[in-house]
Amino acid sequence: MTALVYEDFAPGRHREATLIRHALGSVHDEALVAGLAGGIGFMYFVFEYAGRPPMPTIVAQAHPDPWVQVALGRLNIPYEATRSAKPRWNRVEAALDAGAPVFCTVDRSGLPWHRPAPMAELAAADPYVVVVVGYDGDTYYVEDGADGAETPYAIGREEFGAAWSGHKKGRHQMVVTTGKPAAEPDLDAAIAATVSRLTGPVLGNHFDVNFGFSGMEKFAAQLRDTTTKTGWERRFATPEAFAVGTGRLHACLEEEWTAPGATRPLYADFLDLAGHAEAAGLFRESGRQWSGLAELARTADPEADAAGRRALFDACAERVDGALALEREAVTSLPAPAEAPAG
Repeated sequence: MTALVYEDFAPGRHREATLIRHALGSVHDEALVAGLAGGIGFMYFVFEYAGRPPMPTIVAQAHPDPWVQVALGRLNIPYEATRSAKPRWNRVEAALDAGAPVFCTVDRSGLPWHRPAPMAELAAADPYVVVVVGYDGDTYYVEDGADGAETPYAIGREEFGAAWSGHKKGRHQMVVTTGKPAAEPDLDAAIAATVSRLTGPVLGNHFDVNFGFSGMEKFAAQLRDTTTKTGWERRFATPEAFAVGTGRLHACLEEEWTAPGATRPLYADFLDLAGHAEAAGLFRESGRQWSGLAELARTADPEADAAGRRALFDACAERVDGALALEREAVTSLPAPAEAPAG
């Protein structure tokens, strides 16, 4: 049996930052890793699928750049990222034998501890990173960080291979560190990149209206919209749709692709490390606004009538306004995007 390449699996506040921290030997603070990876962002969409209620989705962390590669790059840790047409088990096991954990991008619905997976085909579209931390014959040991797990999951190699094949854009992708840090990280350059993501543009196309401060404005406007088909009043008028909408708000701001409080409190800790206490305080307060919104959604009456739904949506919009004002103020005291190095 190949021993586990590390033994610290204690859960943290942010899943991906914790995976990276553990894989690097827990020598870095979780907030530092999260901040260097980009920390916060904002993406808002409402997806529509035939025969299903609308699905609002908010990604409150840095997006869409990959957390692992960005964090390693900004920590100045050399790594190798590869993809292949089929699983290269010999490469995975060689890395583990050398003491290097292997980051793999998978379809999370293909992992048994994520089953049953409602709307599994949607989960397959998300790049979900786990870490292979050891193996014993055909059994692999995988750190996921989901559900506060304090030990790695055991999974058969072929079953893991199916999940590893399931995410088309990340099919058989593996990331392995190859050396020690070449230099100290530039915290202000990372912060400037985050400011750029909030103020936009992010993608350079018409979807940018859904990102950053613009995305927050759109979210608040649709919460208040009482007349058009894109407003929450019409989109989430049925009990089923209302339950999906409120459930997603809580999950997206507290649990999925985020740390609690839309990742803002964790990012505030990073800003404290970087010497930006004023902005840290504003983002910490913004996190309370986002958590307040999530709690409004979590405790919403599933049997609410039209007036009750309207009151909830207005209260949520006020929380978005409050968070947006705080974050606009915060970025004025942070390094400007122009200060970030190209690329």
